Amino acid sequence: MYFIRKLIKNNKGATAIEYGLIAALIAVAAIAAMKGLGSSLNATFNSVATEMSAD
Repeated sequence: MYFIRKLIKNNKGATAIEYGLIAALIAVAAIAAMKGLGSSLNATFNSVATEMSAD
């Protein structure tokens, strides 16, 4: 019975999982933001390259 009570009171594993989930969500958000920014930059550089080659 003491062993079960000890396991229930131990929150270290739950805290580590919560931090892992938060880190995963931040990584997903960063990847999504970078993908959007990359598409925007690609369009900008393509536009500049087209204007430069037109001369």
